[in-house]
Amino acid sequence: MDETDLWILSYDVDGRDRSTASRVCHIVFGRRNRTTVDGNPASYDQPGFIHRPGVVWVGQSVLILPRRDALELRDRLDGMGVSSGMGRLVIERDQLTVFRRRRRPVVRRTG
Repeated sequence: MDETDLWILSYDVDGRDRSTASRVCHIVFGRRNRTTVDGNPASYDQPGFIHRPGVVWVGQSVLILPRRDALELRDRLDGMGVSSGMGRLVIERDQLTVFRRRRRPVVRRTG
């Protein structure tokens, strides 16, 4: 990954289009899928863009991404009819850490 080629991307989903909003959340933030394996319940995590190396979630609908990831996400959003915009970002590495969110501990529910 080239940390000097970062892009900022924002997107906007019409709040009335709950189906698309849900799909966008799954793409950006990931999801937990449930299935069965040999008749037994099983689940697995499907990571989102925020779990990729070098991706920073700035806030609601705004991410900083390496160029390749930014282009891929923009194309996927465009394919769903989601409005998006992106531009090249020039920022020092130590300044970028200000935008990194500390991950909250994941609480796994059983049952």
